[in-house]
Amino acid sequence: MLTPRPSHAKRAFDIVASAGALVVLSPVLLLAALAVRLESRGPVFYASWRVGAGYRRFRLFKFRTMYPDADQRLKDLAHLNQYAAPASAPTGCPDCARLGAEAEGATCSPLLVGDAGAVVCEAAHRRQQAAGPAFFKLQDDPRITRVGRFLRNTSIDELPQLVNVLRGDMSLVGNRPLPLYEAEQLTADGAVARWMAPAGLTGLWQVTQRGTGEVSPQERIALDNTYAERHGLGFDLRLILKTVPALFQSENV
Repeated sequence: MLTPRPSHAKRAFDIVASAGALVVLSPVLLLAALAVRLESRGPVFYASWRVGAGYRRFRLFKFRTMYPDADQRLKDLAHLNQYAAPASAPTGCPDCARLGAEAEGATCSPLLVGDAGAVVCEAAHRRQQAAGPAFFKLQDDPRITRVGRFLRNTSIDELPQLVNVLRGDMSLVGNRPLPLYEAEQLTADGAVARWMAPAGLTGLWQVTQRGTGEVSPQERIALDNTYAERHGLGFDLRLILKTVPALFQSENV
């Protein structure tokens, strides 16, 4: 997939705005770095591989907001993912539907009883587990430090990404760059359009749904696709003006 190039005006704005922001916000950056270092052992900054425009990978920088073993604990907390879909009923399995049409009550594999008491088809359940949710988000994530929670709720943890903007890895406004395990699930026709827009520090999803706890994976993909269709310097400036009220969120995610 070819990497879309931002317009000259958009790139020039990104350079001037990110460089100016780094200078103006340098006292905030220094205080945040000191707070992270004093609370827990580990690096001040967290760098992780992300996928941006044109499915290009780059290292994204943030202040570390979690304990150093956070990545190792991720699998143990997968069942708390807010984007995880509930188990499908047997009628959601195409094989069961075909067999049921031939013989009433027939299913393609044994039935299982879920935690909530719902009866599910084992084959459909296994397919669902293999697919997994496209996004990962936890309510009251136990891996987050006290300083990290403050940095997240004020979005200060995102400020090191101004360096990514200055380097050209991403733009001030765009679709959020995704971790590799999320990006690999968004390659179907319905989601591929999002990769044609620049990756961004803020964007349409952040100013409309961030912290509401109500957006589904399908709605988030739709917002990303909408930005991909409309992105440009004028639209970006309108989103930047709406970003400040969205910075302070009450949801601990």
